[in-house]
Amino acid sequence: MKMKWYVGLAVTTYALIAFRASSTPTEASGYLAVIGPFRTKRAALWAEKYGSNNPHFTHVNDAERLSKMKG
Repeated sequence: MKMKWYVGLAVTTYALIAFRASSTPTEASGYLAVIGPFRTKRAALWAEKYGSNNPHFTHVNDAERLSKMKG
């Protein structure tokens, strides 16, 4: 199965962390919440950096669109 990009909310630091996974992450993955899968690495990294408390980022497609505008 192809590796896909996700962004997870870390249990200990409450920070967004971009990561790749071959299957859909579950509760056992060590994250409070997971967003994804993202189509591109660029969008996952954008969500990791700018996604926290961003009212313009409510869906994966928003990150894909906004990451294109940034770069």
